[in-house]
Amino acid sequence: MKIGPVNLRHGIVLAPMAGVSDLPFRLLCREQGAELAVTEMVSAKAVHYGNRGTFDLLRTVPEDRPLSVQIFGSDPEICAETAEKLESGPWDLIDFNMGCPVPKVVNNGEGSKLMTNPRLAGEIVSAMTRRIRKPVTVKIRAGFDGSHINAPEIAKILEQAGAAAVAVHGRTRDMYYSGKADLGVIRAVKDAVSIPVIGNGDIIGAEEAERMFRETGCDGIMIGRGAEGNPWIFSEIREYLETGRIPPAPSPAEKKKLILRHLAMQIEADGEHMGVLKMRSHIAWYVKGMANAARIRNAVNTAETAEELRDILDTAFCG
Repeated sequence: MKIGPVNLRHGIVLAPMAGVSDLPFRLLCREQGAELAVTEMVSAKAVHYGNRGTFDLLRTVPEDRPLSVQIFGSDPEICAETAEKLESGPWDLIDFNMGCPVPKVVNNGEGSKLMTNPRLAGEIVSAMTRRIRKPVTVKIRAGFDGSHINAPEIAKILEQAGAAAVAVHGRTRDMYYSGKADLGVIRAVKDAVSIPVIGNGDIIGAEEAERMFRETGCDGIMIGRGAEGNPWIFSEIREYLETGRIPPAPSPAEKKKLILRHLAMQIEADGEHMGVLKMRSHIAWYVKGMANAARIRNAVNTAETAEELRDILDTAFCG
């Protein structure tokens, strides 16, 4: 898959996830085979007005490439100015969010609410593509609700506005993350446009990834919640696509080793207090499915220091 200067062998992308896809997690996923990553979503207005906390979300290092930075907003001029401000940064692509379902975003007319306003969506992307030379991509949903499945029509408008690629989550906004993603909608988007289409939704392993490619004809796949606690999903998908074999799951020792590395990286990035708070969620995902997962989660959720977390992990993986 090729998006501007970015060439991806398999088109395996780590999705933007608030509070999850920060720099440490992106680096771990890249080690396992993620070919492109997207930053956590940031507000175009916050970037425009120089909000310091927002720029903390955009931290990166040379090893974190290729990288896309995702913004959201509803004002064409502010979105275009923000894209221009970000263009000189260490990001290969600028992504625009039209998929976020959370009320505080939707109620401002942003995120997936833009699926109900195709004209404005086209104006925003057109303003961005006119202002910058780096490729602009867009993340959309199947539609806003079950009565308005309009992803193919929206995708055409975005292509005409200059979008270089579109990622499609096969759920409506009203579904949030429940039910099943509609692969037929993603197929329809692929048939409607000539730019690369990235399929997103329900990819929790290699077989689901292969199904997404086969049933939709998409050029790439985007993995979100399937990577939570499981960065190995990327190496699993890569090996399956290349050999048709699914590699063995990581051993308990391998899993513990990676969790400890993640903890160290998180503390280096955010300091011990915030790093420990972030790792509480990550560890809960890492231990999902283990016989003693509930006990581990309860212990982790009261941990205050890195030493406490390491002691909990020593006990959890003692066998």
